Amino acid sequence: MADLVYPPVVVVIKTFWKYLGLKFDFEGVENIPREGGAILAINHIGYLDFALTGTAALPVKRYVRFMAKKEIFDHKIAGPLMRGMHHISVDRSSGSASFVAALRALRHGEIVGIFPEGTISRSFELAEMKTGAVRLAMGAHVPIIPAIVWGSQRIITKKRKPDFKRNKFPITVAFGEPFIVTKGEDVDAAEAELKSRMQKLLTKVQAQYPDSHAGQWWAPASLGGSAPTLEQVNIEFAEYLKQKELKQQMKNKENK
Repeated sequence: MADLVYPPVVVVIKTFWKYLGLKFDFEGVENIPREGGAILAINHIGYLDFALTGTAALPVKRYVRFMAKKEIFDHKIAGPLMRGMHHISVDRSSGSASFVAALRALRHGEIVGIFPEGTISRSFELAEMKTGAVRLAMGAHVPIIPAIVWGSQRIITKKRKPDFKRNKFPITVAFGEPFIVTKGEDVDAAEAELKSRMQKLLTKVQAQYPDSHAGQWWAPASLGGSAPTLEQVNIEFAEYLKQKELKQQMKNKENK
């Protein structure tokens, strides 16, 4: 497919990274195939994860087509850019169309980027993962490449004020070895294998990270940071859903 929008966007993004003064460490780039379809299964800790992962894949001359929520495509500025870069819209109320679009892209030899957790993990740990990446790999007969981003949460993440000053944050993007899941395999077992591989890579990246995690808001509690634990985040989310349901019930009563 013709890429008329992606190249100039890459120039803008690289200029933005230079402005921020980020210190990059890209590892395992050789694990990304130079041709043919593949899935990048990426952890999700900040709003720039997609752009950072896409930048890390550029040395092998591959453009990543990311699966992103429909709301981004509905934005009057971001939407045309997302479509122009051939990213894939995900409607969470009906995921079949996005699954088919991703399957088509993979079969045409594209690299598709997926965040299996579905949303940013405020604990900065791997949260519960969905099986979409595994199912796509089975359907398209392509490898899955575990990918880890670390440090992006320090720039902009959920429920934190963005920090776009020239802070020279270290940013690591690491790609693990590809692995194959074949059609007919147990989906839950394959998803557990993917999560295990991502966790091992995340642990390695965190251990090698140049800045100390101790006492930092952007570090998980398991590393001595002050980020909420997975359990705390889950409790908060359950309370949010409860309040949302109560508001909807009150709204329904008012409309009767």
